[in-house]
Amino acid sequence: MKKFRSDTDIQELAKGFITRQLPKSQWTHDAHWASALYIIEMRKDLCAEDHMPDLIRAYNVSVVGANSDREGYHETITQASLIMARVFLRDHDSAPLYEICNNLLASPLGKPDWLFEYYSKDLLFSVQARRVWVDPDRKPFPKRSA
Repeated sequence: MKKFRSDTDIQELAKGFITRQLPKSQWTHDAHWASALYIIEMRKDLCAEDHMPDLIRAYNVSVVGANSDREGYHETITQASLIMARVFLRDHDSAPLYEICNNLLASPLGKPDWLFEYYSKDLLFSVQARRVWVDPDRKPFPKRSA
């Protein structure tokens, strides 16, 4: 797990993602979370739930070339991650962003399989879940702040 040392670390990574200059090898689970937190907290001009899908799709095309029913952008994973990022921020809002990100990465959310607490594999990896938001089939998400 990468530990961020400053808010500048997160800002540089997120800006690389947004401008599609981030090398594909750096677009990791940690980078997804850092970018989501940055957009939610530092880019008040963007609505993460509305803008992240297009940003991820554009980034994928720039490095992979695919957003299909089998690879690339996944709507349910993106929106579920944004729900949990907002919940985590609400519960840890007094720390600098890099500390919040490091704490998130050290939590169960830092594990790539965290979504299986909420979704069965069959549902999460379905074409429908990749294309559109689907509600969890195992347990509901915590309430998010407005």
